[in-house]
Amino acid sequence: MDLETITNPILGFIRDNQAYAPLIVGLMTFGESFAFISLVLPMVTILVAVGFALAAADITFWQVWLSAAAGAVLSAWISYEIGHKAKKRAYGIWPLSTKPELIDRGERFFQRFGPWAMFLGRFFGPTRAVLPLIAGIFLMPRVLFQVANMASASVWAFALLAPGAGLARYLLW
Repeated sequence: MDLETITNPILGFIRDNQAYAPLIVGLMTFGESFAFISLVLPMVTILVAVGFALAAADITFWQVWLSAAAGAVLSAWISYEIGHKAKKRAYGIWPLSTKPELIDRGERFFQRFGPWAMFLGRFFGPTRAVLPLIAGIFLMPRVLFQVANMASASVWAFALLAPGAGLARYLLW
């Protein structure tokens, strides 16, 4: 299955059901940022394409952006809580059990950058999904985690959606 097979139905559904665009994009960012779903179903490319679809379908950007940020915040928060409750047992759960290099990379990154790891990690593929879990395992204070989580999710969602939406508006008008 290629990316186009996944992308075209999603974009078509968003065009045909504009009222559901914020919900759909929120669910996509939830999946992209969740500890286990993200590694199986990457959505970043589709989210960039959604930015173009927003402008082409004349969908309000800010509603979709807020929904995208909320989906990312919620999934990272749940991943953090899983790590907080499971602690080291989380390492034995798939896919972390089969890809220990993700844990090692995430731990080094988190130890080096502390709370900034949460902000910066949102912008790097596999770390986006693993770092909230590791922050929970390492018992990062919830307040610091949530501040970094909310700030990074807002910037990340904007960075994914805005270029397509802005470029599409420029090209269409």
